[in-house]
Amino acid sequence: MKSRAEVVKATRIVVKVGSSSLTQRGRIDLDRLRLLVDALAARRVDGTEVVLVSSGAIAAGLAPMGLRSRPRDLATQQAAASVGQSLLMARYGEAFAAHGLRVGQVLLTVDDVTRRSHYRNAYRTFARLLELGVVPIVNENDTVATTEIRFGDNDRLAALTSHLVHTDLLVLLSDVDGLYDGDPRKPGTTMLTDVRGPADLEPLQIGRTGSSGVGTGGMQTKVEAAGIATAAGIPVVLTSAGRVGEALRGEPVGTLFHPTGRRRKTRLLWLEHATSGQGRLQLDEGAVRAVTERRTSLLPAGISGVEGTFSAGDPVDLVSPAGTVVARGLVNYDAAELPGLLGRSTRELARELGAAYEREVVHRDDLVLL
Repeated sequence: MKSRAEVVKATRIVVKVGSSSLTQRGRIDLDRLRLLVDALAARRVDGTEVVLVSSGAIAAGLAPMGLRSRPRDLATQQAAASVGQSLLMARYGEAFAAHGLRVGQVLLTVDDVTRRSHYRNAYRTFARLLELGVVPIVNENDTVATTEIRFGDNDRLAALTSHLVHTDLLVLLSDVDGLYDGDPRKPGTTMLTDVRGPADLEPLQIGRTGSSGVGTGGMQTKVEAAGIATAAGIPVVLTSAGRVGEALRGEPVGTLFHPTGRRRKTRLLWLEHATSGQGRLQLDEGAVRAVTERRTSLLPAGISGVEGTFSAGDPVDLVSPAGTVVARGLVNYDAAELPGLLGRSTRELARELGAAYEREVVHRDDLVLL
């Protein structure tokens, strides 16, 4: 049986595990957790740096708080996460300690992978933890995340973390042992061993198989996360949590997503894959061509209208005269400032309002084409 070279040669790996693979009936399943930790520790002891992205905080907090199912309101979810996160980290600490390894908690928010000062600091933290031999355990900071600004699921968080820490491999663990060409619970379906690009995914009927009700992910989000990582040059293995040991040894289990692109700026990956526009800027035809064909920044002169309420630094959608969203970018003005600037040149604005207004509405370095 030929092993996967991408896995065997990786020197830094991110592994993501979901709530349903770690918990049962609102409690942490210690047997499942130890199986995962044993596999990660074996790879770590062999010299590979390992980062674990772990869901499960909310699910782990359900039983201690007397909740029978995942709460729907954000405040109760955050309360459950607050209780469950400490329990989850304690169990991880004990399990890794049995292998002589230490763990460190890293809670991330969207700002940590989009604001330059934040993600540079986050990278330095990860680098130092790994240098010290610590296994970083990552989760979204559920206790402060909002419904409007969050990663949405830990599959995307894992893909963005892989990019942030310059990893060689991402392993996504699911309830299902790989990506199938249909519902794996039905006869006649086949698992794909390799995905080499979007064309391989077009014929598939990818539903939310593998979702048990305590997590927020599903097969769709895992495929999207794999797309984020592979577009940045990172190979991805998708398999079940029960086969994590085989996967990390390079055995051909699950589905291998091959890289399709090269490394990109983390905030641009986030803009494209993990945000929605907080407002809309209506562009004239000239501005659409400038942004999409010449890849220039968006200036006030090319904007004909503003929709929504947003602040400087928020993601906004750039819309053609036909109503098509052509790009998304981080805006440099508040929504209330823009109406008085539309259709005017930056030179004119600088003369009238001051040098601070001689700037782009969206800089080309903070813009992705959709």
